[in-house]
Amino acid sequence: MIYGMRSNGNQHGLVLTKPIVVDTMLDKVDYVASRDLSSVKVVEPAAGDGAFAISIIYRLYESSKKFDFSFQKALSNISLFEIDEAMSATLKNRIGEQLKDLSYKLPESLITTADFLLSNIPKTDIIIGNPPYVRHENIPEQQKSTYRKLFGTFTHRSDLFIAFYEKSLRSLKSEGVLSFICSNRWLKNQYGKNLREYIGFHFSVDEIIDLEGTCPFEEQVIAYPAITIIRNSKKKQIPKYTKIDDLKQLTRITEPSATTRTLHTHEPNNWFTSTQNGCYHEKFLDTISNQGFKIGIGVATGSDSVFIREDFHQLVEKELLLPILTSKDLKGDKLEWSGKFIINPFSKTGDLVDLDNYPKAKAYFHLNKETLLNRHIAKRNPEKWFKTIDKISQELTGKDKIILPDISGNSYLFIDRGNYYPHHNLYYITGRSYEKLVLLAAVLMSDFIRSQLLELGNKMNGGYPRWQSQNLNKLQVPIIDAMPKEAAIELVKAYEQKDIHEINRLVNPLKISEYEFSLGQSRLFEPETQPYHLVS
Repeated sequence: MIYGMRSNGNQHGLVLTKPIVVDTMLDKVDYVASRDLSSVKVVEPAAGDGAFAISIIYRLYESSKKFDFSFQKALSNISLFEIDEAMSATLKNRIGEQLKDLSYKLPESLITTADFLLSNIPKTDIIIGNPPYVRHENIPEQQKSTYRKLFGTFTHRSDLFIAFYEKSLRSLKSEGVLSFICSNRWLKNQYGKNLREYIGFHFSVDEIIDLEGTCPFEEQVIAYPAITIIRNSKKKQIPKYTKIDDLKQLTRITEPSATTRTLHTHEPNNWFTSTQNGCYHEKFLDTISNQGFKIGIGVATGSDSVFIREDFHQLVEKELLLPILTSKDLKGDKLEWSGKFIINPFSKTGDLVDLDNYPKAKAYFHLNKETLLNRHIAKRNPEKWFKTIDKISQELTGKDKIILPDISGNSYLFIDRGNYYPHHNLYYITGRSYEKLVLLAAVLMSDFIRSQLLELGNKMNGGYPRWQSQNLNKLQVPIIDAMPKEAAIELVKAYEQKDIHEINRLVNPLKISEYEFSLGQSRLFEPETQPYHLVS
């Protein structure tokens, strides 16, 4: 167990691939029994329980019968890597039994129990598999440091599979091909930028198969899956893009269909982004920030079990406590605060408090000092060992703010009336008046905005978009100050009644174009002494 356990009891990095997906990927890289595979070198960098390995070996065996070459000898062209010793032993037993049934022996060189990322890999024809998904914070610090030195694309808060992409691409022969099934987040998020540029300059993307609407793994995971097929070729081509809503469609994936289209690009290296449909009536649209609002993300502590509790009033001074709102408090279109508080180690001036002035807090922090010192931030600044990762600004608690959970199936957006401090899995929008925030929240609930989010970023299985700062900053929303008063009143009413259908009727490109916008002149609240009736 290299990277720890997930909440469902399985290991981080281990997600097993369904056979129909394995077969499709092998077909796509032309590792098929109808071809002479006697000299085709193939590597699987994270073999796991053998989902790919078993199919690879079987296809090689069938090819050996068709083209009359030595199957035992050709097995030397297959290299399987597995870092986990227990899993590697299971893999050896499974493949050994398969080969025994075919009256062949397991070559010692077939399976290597080692870290693929640190192994010497000869140039190969095909690299295929399901690289481990391990979030940045779950990768041991020593490994992260080593990988950063070895792989220029492994930056920011990269998932481990980023390093697997670079290592594998480097190991391809000329015209060799890589096929991974993996989270598609790197195609759009900041941590994938270097990898996208690296691929754009040095390789050619054959195809992207979007599987977000399906479950290609043997367990339910939120992984935004996609198959990417990348070739070590100087001959550039526009990638083929195929969206699959049902895994059964994979059997017909080579046939022309309405779900297949070509990716276009605005920038030479941004092959990963499909052309967005142009925003309608752009003179009536602008970004959230340009309209005077501020986008932020809640506090990360580095140790929530120490900093966030329900029973703090018995343990530390009341003046250091702030009620904290987490994504778990926003479920089923309801806001129900769990009663948890965060202990705030910062003073109003932004400096760390003097613990000598807070004897209860001092005793509590010292009781948990060992845990806090193990955090990366404390190792960098040992003299500030009891600080949170992000600075806490007390005044944010008292501000009105739209709350946006990063991952949520909710259709309704809440406005906190200055009661809570947001946790790091929540984004927030503040600034301007409560009335303006209500209008913005209603607009953000619309399909007009949802479609932009789905184009800009990732979505959960089920089609829900994610709220992330890099995408929030790119959204084009109707200019709040230029919205006619009558339209604003209708929108506020729809928000109060949680009427998504009416919000969509009011917030759509055609409706926006019908309004007589008065750019630069706010007509929303005239006269100011007669504000809209809003729910508190």
